[in-house]
Amino acid sequence: MIDTRTGVEPGSVRQDGPRLTVVSGPSGVGKSSVLNELRERAPEIYFSVSVTTRRPRAGEVDGAHYHFVGVSEFERMVAAGELLEHARYAGNCYGTPRGPVEDALAAGRDAVLEIELQGARQVRRSMPEARLVMLLPPSWEELVQRLTGRGTEDPEVVEARLRTAREELAAEPEFDDTVVNADVRSATSELIRLVTGRRV
Repeated sequence: MIDTRTGVEPGSVRQDGPRLTVVSGPSGVGKSSVLNELRERAPEIYFSVSVTTRRPRAGEVDGAHYHFVGVSEFERMVAAGELLEHARYAGNCYGTPRGPVEDALAAGRDAVLEIELQGARQVRRSMPEARLVMLLPPSWEELVQRLTGRGTEDPEVVEARLRTAREELAAEPEFDDTVVNADVRSATSELIRLVTGRRV
């Protein structure tokens, strides 16, 4: 039931306008599964498309999966302040264009951005009003099982992922909210509540 004084549903998480929500979490926690479900269930939300200097992979569409640019263009965007955050990973540059996010918010749309911890910290500095949400595994043991259960990566790679995951989980106090991904549909419902302020 909507509160006639505030115009929002009791139990919702905010009473202001549209907001950028940053979703982060360790590798293996299921970010892609939850965000894919979020796209299907809340198509009104704007999902940021990152810019990158790496080459497109088979099946990737420019403007849909990433905005693919050259190194010089990427450096120009950084220098011009056109990126909310940016980082180098595996020899390539990645960043979040500021303009489309601000345009979506100005148009009254909630916006969601999926990035790693360092990027989330940059967004917090450049857009302090953004909500930071960390997606958590049900337990550390479950996360280890998800990462080692793939059986497709060298032990050194898995150990590096686990080391990074420990660092990311230790940063939980920096985040505004947490969502435990024990079940994709339930986790998505909680994320919709945090992003839009409505229960589903």
